[in-house]
Amino acid sequence: MAPVAVFVGAPGAGKTTIGSRVASLLDVPFADSDALIEAQAGKPIPEIFFDDGEDAFRALEVDAIARALSGFSGILALGGGAILNDRTRSSLLDQTVVYLSVELSDAVKRVGLGGGRPLLAINPRATLKYLLDQRRPLYASVATHTITTDGREPEEIAAEVAGLLKV
Repeated sequence: MAPVAVFVGAPGAGKTTIGSRVASLLDVPFADSDALIEAQAGKPIPEIFFDDGEDAFRALEVDAIARALSGFSGILALGGGAILNDRTRSSLLDQTVVYLSVELSDAVKRVGLGGGRPLLAINPRATLKYLLDQRRPLYASVATHTITTDGREPEEIAAEVAGLLKV
């Protein structure tokens, strides 16, 4: 059992919004790795970062994603930084991966000032630019499909992706 597709992309790309709509269009379940981590840890991600640190969060993330990749048969959205882990990237190579690409201006509009996003708590615009520059090549390296999301409505993007993923 494997996901129908795994969504990757930067914060603000629309992984959860579009992923859940695609799951609905394809009539399959939807899961978000951040929600899986919160359920496993019993607390929200900002608290995990604050109480335990980013390394502890990333360890939980790798574990939650590995379990989902081997036991979940719907649409799975990964957190923006999940791609940084070598093991996670390797495990994505035999999956159908949808990279939702977003440019800085649209990402900033969508994430706002980083509420609930620990890595964007200080200087969100500069941090987001750094994250985009650092992670873009990694997202592209695992992508089966790359979809540009800038200036587009979630419904339009979801319909395009659902058409690519017909199961």
